[in-house]
Amino acid sequence: MLGKAKELAAELKQETCVLLIGENVKQFAPDFSKRSANKIYIVEHEALKDYYTETYSSVVTGIISKYKPNIVLYPATINGRDLAPRVAATLELGLTADCTGLSIRDGLLLQTRPAFGGNIMADIICPTSRPQMATVRPNVMEMAPIQDSDNAEIIDVPVKVDLQGLKVKTKEVISGIASECGIPVYEADTIVSGGRGVGSKENFKLIEDLANVLNAAVGASRAAVDLGWIPKSQQVGQSGHTVSPKIYIACGISGTIQHLVGMKSSDIIIAINKDPEASIFSVANYGIVGDLCEIVPLLTKALEKKLSEN
Repeated sequence: MLGKAKELAAELKQETCVLLIGENVKQFAPDFSKRSANKIYIVEHEALKDYYTETYSSVVTGIISKYKPNIVLYPATINGRDLAPRVAATLELGLTADCTGLSIRDGLLLQTRPAFGGNIMADIICPTSRPQMATVRPNVMEMAPIQDSDNAEIIDVPVKVDLQGLKVKTKEVISGIASECGIPVYEADTIVSGGRGVGSKENFKLIEDLANVLNAAVGASRAAVDLGWIPKSQQVGQSGHTVSPKIYIACGISGTIQHLVGMKSSDIIIAINKDPEASIFSVANYGIVGDLCEIVPLLTKALEKKLSEN
């Protein structure tokens, strides 16, 4: 998000600021400074080690009330989707959720997101309330490049945090749970995805075999997930993960707008579909028209041979 924030700030001739909240988070400040942040606000407290809606929303609302930013962007993660609406409600502000695009028009933040079940892309503005706030889907925006300079102003913000009155408390944090299908789609450089056109749960082995050869993650469209062919954790699209791998191979995926918003920022898109009019070809760099049940095994075999030679 910092790369996009920097772009928006430059157009508005304003500063790009980062807010770091937690325990011992100051160590991460240089990473943001080298990515061209102008100011970094540090809120450190041992009670902020774990995320609590009440404590974090209190900190963020306090920061916003004190420093009065023009635009506030949150990641559309589990915590971000919990935090942003609480802050918006407390400050009586608008909030656009799950944005896939941000730009400036007439000095206002133009927030683009899927609407009406993903059938259209809506542009939303907040002409009066400030700050303008939005949550942004992970992996949609390009990462800010690392610069040689490290000149951000570091601002320590003291806070008082009381955990005694919390309605919900953390008992245990469990991390490192692996994806049900190997590499998580949101971390993968290469993804092989299957859709309704795969034909059956058994045929998904063709997708898995190709993914294994490429050391890729296995993805899927919502249709394949709804049919029970693959776990929900692998779904790519509006109601699944937003991904931006180096290579995205779409097998038997028609290319509904709901799916496209989740993968169209991939560097290279390869589509395999028997329908030459399938929408997926409109965003693909390379397309193969034909039966995936014939093409994918041949592709897997050819790649396996080529990679073994190297």
